[in-house]
Amino acid sequence: MARHLLNTTDEYAEYYGYTESDIATPCNNGNVRAFGQVFLPTLYSIVFILGFIGNALVVCVLLKFHKTSNTTDLCLLNLALSDLLFLISLPFWAHYAALNDWTFGNFMCRSVTFCYMLGFYGSIFFMILMTADRYFVIVHANTSLFSRQRSVKAGTCMCIFMWTLSLLASLPTIIFSQTKNETNGVTCKAEYTDDVWRKVSYMKMNILGWMLPLFVMLYCYGRIIPKLISMKSQRRHKAIRLILILILVFFVFWTPYNVVMFLYFLHYSGYFYSCDWQSGLGLAMQWTETIAFSHCCLNPIIYAFVGQKFRTLVIKTLKQWFPSAFRHCVTITSEISERRSSMYSMRSSEISTTKIM
Repeated sequence: MARHLLNTTDEYAEYYGYTESDIATPCNNGNVRAFGQVFLPTLYSIVFILGFIGNALVVCVLLKFHKTSNTTDLCLLNLALSDLLFLISLPFWAHYAALNDWTFGNFMCRSVTFCYMLGFYGSIFFMILMTADRYFVIVHANTSLFSRQRSVKAGTCMCIFMWTLSLLASLPTIIFSQTKNETNGVTCKAEYTDDVWRKVSYMKMNILGWMLPLFVMLYCYGRIIPKLISMKSQRRHKAIRLILILILVFFVFWTPYNVVMFLYFLHYSGYFYSCDWQSGLGLAMQWTETIAFSHCCLNPIIYAFVGQKFRTLVIKTLKQWFPSAFRHCVTITSEISERRSSMYSMRSSEISTTKIM
């Protein structure tokens, strides 16, 4: 996480019980901080802008047409809300990375951490819920109790349950997060009373944030694809391609980040504790976490905009919001159609004249 990267020298010395007087040359990760002060604010800002636009549009459209919503729409809405909650924290982390100093106070430290962690786990758990929903609807369409009672009310109960799980998974980090005055400035990070909590935090993110969703996706979509292949619908090829894209995108965007998180776990367990390793992990975390965080920009595209129903609702909404722009587009389209029709008529006339001659 972003706040773990800004004071790695202090954390390193604190964990191994070293002080500057104990070792002649303590680890100097100034290059990691310098790189992060430029790289992280820029990338976080881009992710925030793109992700906020896409997810806010999903929320607006689904709330506008909530009377026609189904369970899938409800999952989409909560996935977008989770991403928005996560995205709200990025401007604060960007400011923190740029100054290498937390200036918002202890209350905002915990509040921003709350949004960050709840949004993170919420996004993961709602992706799992959508995957399970598709599995039961397609594979067990006629036999599953889940499918027969697939109402908005049942979906609401499942969403409440997912938010509760997300909160429980987030609580340890939220509780331990606080500001601390250090030599390099004020920090905002989880100050664990026992290093066991730090190790548990890293493993929890590995298991709940990567292993569990990847296992669910591989199992459910592994059962869905043969079912789609056996169907005679012409849309099955498009559905299979979309499933493969979902799995590939999740794997590519989240695997590097979780590999680095696991290496951090080994680092705090006493392995890879040299200064070179520490510096390398810091730089790797900055790159991989930005790639992972940008996944929330793609969620609206791969989960919402691919659906014909949702695309229709988006166009309908945009026409209501920007009527003049769409009238201009319609006018241009009509002119192009008229020109093509005119050119086609002229060519047909020339061909007919040539044949007569």
